[in-house]
Amino acid sequence: MTIFDRILIVVVTVVAMEFVAWAGHKYVMHGWGWSWHRDHHEPHDNVLEKNDLFGIVGAVAAISLFTYGFYYSLPLWWVAMGITVYGLIYTLIHDGLVHQRFFRWVPKSGYAKRLVQAHKLHHATIGKEGGVSFGFVFARDPAALKQELKAQREAGIAVVREAAL
Repeated sequence: MTIFDRILIVVVTVVAMEFVAWAGHKYVMHGWGWSWHRDHHEPHDNVLEKNDLFGIVGAVAAISLFTYGFYYSLPLWWVAMGITVYGLIYTLIHDGLVHQRFFRWVPKSGYAKRLVQAHKLHHATIGKEGGVSFGFVFARDPAALKQELKAQREAGIAVVREAAL
């Protein structure tokens, strides 16, 4: 494997992980995994959340791929590296920037502001039904997300906090 191959595997994996995370968030966390994810959507003073267990699951998957890749398939080792890089990006952006678990900075413009706004709109629904913006790194236009939330509320799909619209 060349260094180019390794970098390509990592980059493709990082990008693919956003789609995996989106699907996991929408269909697992807001589906059968809601019991772990619920506290992430509710006010609390705890440092840790049950929701953090999803990070442990992701870490175990990456560690397993690192181990298997080391012994049997070098490309899988680099996939594990891409998953780990995505995990670091997720931790800095979602936990750090959006939820301010590690530092306090409220972006005033640019893509960072768009990410924060999109995720606040994700948290605008009450309960697991409906919702928008299930990704963690790529964020759609907040105005379009507000329109989608409004349509979900009018269709009875989601209960949306009035302040969000």
